[in-house]
Amino acid sequence: MNEADALDLVQSAIWTILLAAGPAVAAAMIVGLIIALFQALTQIQEMTLTFIPKIVVILTITALTGSFMGERIYMFTEQVYGRIVTGFD
Repeated sequence: MNEADALDLVQSAIWTILLAAGPAVAAAMIVGLIIALFQALTQIQEMTLTFIPKIVVILTITALTGSFMGERIYMFTEQVYGRIVTGFD
């Protein structure tokens, strides 16, 4: 394994993480912005108002896109195992 193989593996790992976590993080960010706007407009500063909706949305999005996330992680794992078998050629 040389430096190019290691960098390719790291790049693939980062891309897999971004694809797998992207939907949940994007949903949490959108809900957070909506709640922040709601709190700014109504001046309601309840702490649980920020956490509970985000948790619900993240769990829902994870349930809906779980197969996509699992598929991406499985493909990355197969790629890594394939490189181990072939010796990073």
